[in-house]
Amino acid sequence: MRQEDADELTSYIDTHRPIIYINYFDFHAVDGLIAQVNKDIPVYEYNEAGRHVDFKTKAPKGAIERSGNLAGFLTAFDDNKPRKAFLVLKDAHHYFQKESPSYSPEIIALLKSIAQRIMYTEGYYVTVFLVCSELALPPELEKMITVFDIPFPTIDEIETLIKKEYAECIIDENTINELTVSFKGLSDFEIRQILNLAYQRSGMITAEDKILVLKEKEQIIKKSGILEIVPVNSTMDDVGGLSNLKKYLRDKSYIFNNLGEARQFGIDLPKGILIVGMPGCGKSLTAKATANQFNVPLLRLDIGKLMGKYVGESEENLSRAIKTAEAVAPCVLWIDELEKAFAGVGGSGGASDITTRLFGQFLTWLQEKESSVYVVATSNKLNALPPEFKRKGRFDELFLVELPNAQERRKIFEIHLGKRKKLTGDVNVIPLLKETEGYSGADIEAVVKETIEGAFISDDKTVTTDKLLNTIKNTKSISITLKEEIEALTKEYEKYNLKQATPK
Repeated sequence: MRQEDADELTSYIDTHRPIIYINYFDFHAVDGLIAQVNKDIPVYEYNEAGRHVDFKTKAPKGAIERSGNLAGFLTAFDDNKPRKAFLVLKDAHHYFQKESPSYSPEIIALLKSIAQRIMYTEGYYVTVFLVCSELALPPELEKMITVFDIPFPTIDEIETLIKKEYAECIIDENTINELTVSFKGLSDFEIRQILNLAYQRSGMITAEDKILVLKEKEQIIKKSGILEIVPVNSTMDDVGGLSNLKKYLRDKSYIFNNLGEARQFGIDLPKGILIVGMPGCGKSLTAKATANQFNVPLLRLDIGKLMGKYVGESEENLSRAIKTAEAVAPCVLWIDELEKAFAGVGGSGGASDITTRLFGQFLTWLQEKESSVYVVATSNKLNALPPEFKRKGRFDELFLVELPNAQERRKIFEIHLGKRKKLTGDVNVIPLLKETEGYSGADIEAVVKETIEGAFISDDKTVTTDKLLNTIKNTKSISITLKEEIEALTKEYEKYNLKQATPK
């Protein structure tokens, strides 16, 4: 563990924080950290198997008084005797969850009693370490618990690890740079596992071993249950128009395709973009095409899945989602309809309080993140977003997507007809443009689909300009079906100086 982690933990111990909650999967690493900060204080461990064990050897020890269970173990320390001790409780979180069969108000009460003795009893210096693979904070203990977060290794620490322990197995400096960036977001344990596997396969470690890293990261996504990995088949060529936005993203992709070199050159990793605009005009398609352009996985975050039942659970779910995205980095993190995700920010009570805390947590991460997670957020209603999202520093750029102009509508027709192999001599796109003023890209796609379906049913099986025009006459565009909303959105967008996705 880093010296900075040890120093922070020591400061918590020295200031008599009664309960320190360490939410981390690698118990061996946590044991090493506790041993690193220990100054000859007796350590008593109650492990995840429900046994009192020797902290160093993990061998079962004799019972402390009636410590046949955790309640008995804790009772031995629930007195006013002067003492110094570390109590290390492994995976005790299920005792705090009301829906768990192991839920125990007695254990919560004992921990609260011990915590109060730590704070108010002279000569009683006991620190409780809750070392758990999940975060579950019982309301009764929330104010007494300090959550200690073990961060993933930094870029410099990863590079040091590779050079120190695997330098003889790696071909060149560029390979080290590429692997260093690929490993960002993985734990020390996971990095060593992948490097060992790569070495065992070929006796060398090369840049091609980034494939192993990606496979490992895909497993992390599947196991998280919070993020969704979205298959990506769309390219920038599937996006009609939006030439300014597409050029901007193509330029950014060069950085993502050369992360190691970019880091050495002194380039800051891009944060992401916010795409604001009309419904059905290519925002979601652009998010998918961005991942393809960057040649990285696309992850989708549904804020609704973050909401939990227990105190602190929603915040922990967001923390897990962020850590998972960072573990998979480089990647694109897509947040669709951002205004709905953080509806209620600034309100009071219940869900609004939780949403406000989630918003603050997400905003802090977005501002300070150093990982190669590129955020693509989309929104229809800019007014519904908290003002903090609307300035640079959170996102690298804010783009406005409006209803497609004639040139863009032509391109959209050609894309959808071409994908279906119906862009033939029977179709002249030019007459369609005047009749589709105010149509969104989704409207045009619907026109093409409906016309092709009608042609399939007809006797001549042909798609012609006249058939497309007939479908257009019978199709109400978004400008008509959502007339008042579109007019309101147009006026709303005029208030903000957003970069245009399409040249004026």
